[in-house]
Amino acid sequence: MSRIMAIDYGARRVGIAVTDPDQIIASPVTTLAPESLIIFLKQYTAAEKVEKIVLGYPLKEDGTATDLTQPVESLYEQLNTVFPGIGIVKHDERYTSKLAKQSMITGGFSKKARRNKSNVDRISATLILQSYMEERDLAS
Repeated sequence: MSRIMAIDYGARRVGIAVTDPDQIIASPVTTLAPESLIIFLKQYTAAEKVEKIVLGYPLKEDGTATDLTQPVESLYEQLNTVFPGIGIVKHDERYTSKLAKQSMITGGFSKKARRNKSNVDRISATLILQSYMEERDLAS
């Protein structure tokens, strides 16, 4: 099988998570600068088979657009152009940052580690991926 990747896009950092090849477990991979994203994805997809990219889609609690919604829309279009053989899907990312911080507390991360925004972004990407996989499995 092939992997599913999730992207938690931010103006300063992008969190990346992937599944194992059997698409059972979602794991954090890295955090990088937005301008490095496409280069990273090209390198990663050259080394690993990725069948789908799940793009965290930012919305406010009431479902309206945020400041990041338009940049994510642009990224969505770019990913579809650059990676035509990979399915790109948008997935609601509301509450993932809060859940990531709570997961870090539950997981015993130190205060210093919890303040590290890169950790939050990686875990947020993992939560986006887990949420997508749960919804996919329920629909099956």
